[in-house]
Amino acid sequence: MKKARFPRSVILVAAFYLVAAISAAVTQQNWEFLKVYIPFFIIIAGVVAFMHSRVNFTKTLLWCLTLWGASHLAGGLVKIPDEWAYDGDQQVLYSWWVIGQWLKYDHLVHAYGFGTCTWLIWEALRASVQQRLGRKLYPSMGMIFLCVFAGMGLGALNEIIEFIAVISLPETNVGGYINTCWDLVANLVGCLFVGVLILFRG
Repeated sequence: MKKARFPRSVILVAAFYLVAAISAAVTQQNWEFLKVYIPFFIIIAGVVAFMHSRVNFTKTLLWCLTLWGASHLAGGLVKIPDEWAYDGDQQVLYSWWVIGQWLKYDHLVHAYGFGTCTWLIWEALRASVQQRLGRKLYPSMGMIFLCVFAGMGLGALNEIIEFIAVISLPETNVGGYINTCWDLVANLVGCLFVGVLILFRG
């Protein structure tokens, strides 16, 4: 089977904002991003590229992943205006209370990102079944729950990465136990939402 190639436009956009993020992190001396998140981003991009060469993800999914990467890097590096409500000591997008003290930018990125991961897992599972068994896989309740749980597992892995940042760096913007739990709740909401979309739209 011929290996799929990444769309050049996706590569150029991701490379552009990655260079911008590295430059911003160096200027701000944001060691949390330089030592943890940017290397992690590069590793994940490599994993997705490898998977794409085998699975041939849809362009829409690749663009959604690219947008997630941009929103994630912007979250820790883009400063917000003084009049915007925010949580914690760092005045960045990730700390911004979008709606009162109920919904943060961080929650939106978590829900969107790991919902997109659920979609990625579904496409990978569907392609694997088709390649190995030669038949098309249609979404069932069991398959969707499997993808949702896998997406939530990737969200839990993200929390482990943040825990590593907390114990290895003197200062981070990760937040405490309550923040971690809200992140997990946001992950669940995003994964379930995308799971329902896949179930009804295929």
